[in-house]
Parts: sequence; C-alpha cells; structure tokens
Amino acid sequence: MSKMLVVFTTVPNKEEGETLARKIVEQRLGACVQVLPQMTSFYFWEGEIQKDSEHLILIKTLSEKYKDLQDFIIKNHSYSVPEIIALSAQDVFRGYLEWAEDYLL
Repeated sequence: MSKMLVVFTTVPNKEEGETLARKIVEQRLGACVQVLPQMTSFYFWEGEIQKDSEHLILIKTLSEKYKDLQDFIIKNHSYSVPEIIALSAQDVFRGYLEWAEDYLL
C-alpha cells in the first residue's frame, strides 16, 4: 500500500487553479484536485505584510508522485515562490487509496 499525501498550494485566481488542477490529473500527478473558493491570505513578502485574494488547491496524491508533482507546480505556477505543503494522510479509506493507486501507479 502506498502512502497518501494531501498537498496544498495557493493560486491568485480561479482560472489558474483550474488549469493547474486539470493538468495535474491529466498527467497522473494527483488522483483528485479541488480548487476551493476565494479566500483572503496575509503573508510577509518583500519586507511588508501583504493581503491578497487567493484560491486554495487541495491535491490528493501518493508519496511516490510527490517529487514530480512539486516540480510540476514550481514549473507551472505564476508565483516565483509557490506555497507547496504536503501532509501525510494518517487514515484513508482503503477503497479510496486503492482507487488512487489504480489511477496514479
């Protein structure tokens, strides 16, 4: 059995989020990708506190795919330093994990 990860990244608009999401699934880097509604982000950048509207993307993938997924996001993201955070899914319904493995491996 593989180890499932949930990977977070943010994008400046829905269009970029949907483009990344579709390509991630098409290239079998993620089994399921969700683009969440607009939210407000506060962060420190270039010496100042910034406030921007962003969309959060949740990517369900396997540990075997993480490096390729990270490289893909870095190459295709509009931010020079995109947020890429991977969390290990502690408990995953076996049927869902098997479905993800069937698609991604």
